[in-house]
Amino acid sequence: MLGRGAKEAQLKQRGHVFWFYGLSGSGKSTLANSLERKLAEQGYVTKILDGDNVRSRLNRDLGFSDEDRQENIRRIAEVARLFLDAGIIVFTSFITPKRELRAAAREIVGEGDMTPVYVEASFETCAQRDVKGLYAKAAAGRVKHFTGKDSSFEAPESADADWTISTDGQTEEESLNQLLDKVLPLIKKADS
Repeated sequence: MLGRGAKEAQLKQRGHVFWFYGLSGSGKSTLANSLERKLAEQGYVTKILDGDNVRSRLNRDLGFSDEDRQENIRRIAEVARLFLDAGIIVFTSFITPKRELRAAAREIVGEGDMTPVYVEASFETCAQRDVKGLYAKAAAGRVKHFTGKDSSFEAPESADADWTISTDGQTEEESLNQLLDKVLPLIKKADS
């Protein structure tokens, strides 16, 4: 079986997992999709694992209890690891509300192979955006365990090495450029 190094040489890139996390509506999926398009233009091979598509298929048997959230993240991290082993650049987009969940994902993927990216936006900003109508449903009491309201969200501690992209105070293009500056050095092969 070909190892990861051979796959990365073939793809002319270094595989890496960028774990986007934050409140619903903070811009995780938007930024992951924009970043994927920019990197595809430059010839990089990527894969996005997004909360909506993973929950509707692979993890459709899971709810939002603490145990189900833990299993959801475990499965996602294992899938991300498989893509990483194939030399692919992976973007995950999941709320991942607890520090312990992010630590568990990093343990599965590998310390040097995963970069957590906190997409920071206030609850109020996300509620104003309300892209999926979830905040309105939560306000009406129709969504249980809603992160940021009924269920807590733990922002990174100051000592964390997580990247922070604040979508409250900058445009999507500014956030994307900030990400590109950080992502490209991690995925470029030494000879490219």
